[in-house]
Amino acid sequence: MTDETPRPATPAAPEGLYAPAAPLAPAGAPHPAVDGPAQAAAVHHAPDAAAPDLRVALAAVRTEVAKAVVGQDAAVTGLIIALLCRGHVLLEGVPGVAKTLLVRSLSGALSLGTKRVQFTPDLMPGDVTGSLVYDARTAQFSFREGPVFTNLLLADEINRTPPKTQASLLEAMEERQVTVDGVARLLPDPFVVVATQNPVEYEGTYPLPEAQLDRFLLKLLLPLPERLEEVEVLSRHAAGFDPRDLAAAGVRAVAGAQDLARAREQVQRVQVAPEVLGYVVDVCRATRTSPSLSLGVSPRGATALLATSRAWAWLSGRDYVTPDDVQALAHPTLRHRVQLRPEAEIEGVTAESVLDTVLASVPVPR
Repeated sequence: MTDETPRPATPAAPEGLYAPAAPLAPAGAPHPAVDGPAQAAAVHHAPDAAAPDLRVALAAVRTEVAKAVVGQDAAVTGLIIALLCRGHVLLEGVPGVAKTLLVRSLSGALSLGTKRVQFTPDLMPGDVTGSLVYDARTAQFSFREGPVFTNLLLADEINRTPPKTQASLLEAMEERQVTVDGVARLLPDPFVVVATQNPVEYEGTYPLPEAQLDRFLLKLLLPLPERLEEVEVLSRHAAGFDPRDLAAAGVRAVAGAQDLARAREQVQRVQVAPEVLGYVVDVCRATRTSPSLSLGVSPRGATALLATSRAWAWLSGRDYVTPDDVQALAHPTLRHRVQLRPEAEIEGVTAESVLDTVLASVPVPR
């Protein structure tokens, strides 16, 4: 990035990030966390001329979303990371923190299609994936696409539907296709499932099985807004803001699917030193030996942490991953992939505190 190119502001990190040992360096600046062998092992490529423009476009996405959603910048960054990694996101927050509005605003800023499915106990798999419909005029069956055929699928309150219907998303999330009557039908690209669940009111819910949780790249927590942010929300509504009319709020498309595809190519070029690869593995392996956990992070979780760390490094303006990047994305990438022992839960241990302990105990390469 040259001095003449405007530098996008460093994006807000996804909520719940581990505090790094040193602040993230400005775009293009050397990072102290990679001094020594790790830095020497990294091979740096000449930056692509399009990379700064892509970062500026994705930074503008946050600006557009902020026209409709107050705060939640970290959640927007997490969703962008998921799009860059072609991963899925589990959003958790109490009712009324703008989870649905956040997804709709993001799709508007990125010119992506979006559909919403309200998951209920009587929802059937065909209501999500689509089904064969008999046409009396032609005396043939034709396939009617379900809401899963979109770019951003908002699976609202996913834990309120039985496992049979939850499982209808597994093939779509992993293979990005839907098979009906033996015929595989590809989903649009990009395709990301953004599932929401409520951290309260567990009665009548069906907890997501571990195999399905492991298919979500990130679990993002949407906190209640600060006082000033809540005042701003009320001020907008008092001025006539309508959450169902994003165009009136001024949300416009500033990037698209092609920009995301080009950005993904840039993320794939981000270098990872052997020492940093080892650090990712050591962090994940440490969860498997934690006395507070009955289930640690799987190898799929390790690859997910590598992917999100590369995307975060690229968004921060670097072409190499540092241990700070790994620490920054450890919580949102791993918090849903670990399972606490019952006795640890009784003692008040949480997945967040276990990850804090793991990150503090694993030696950091320098």
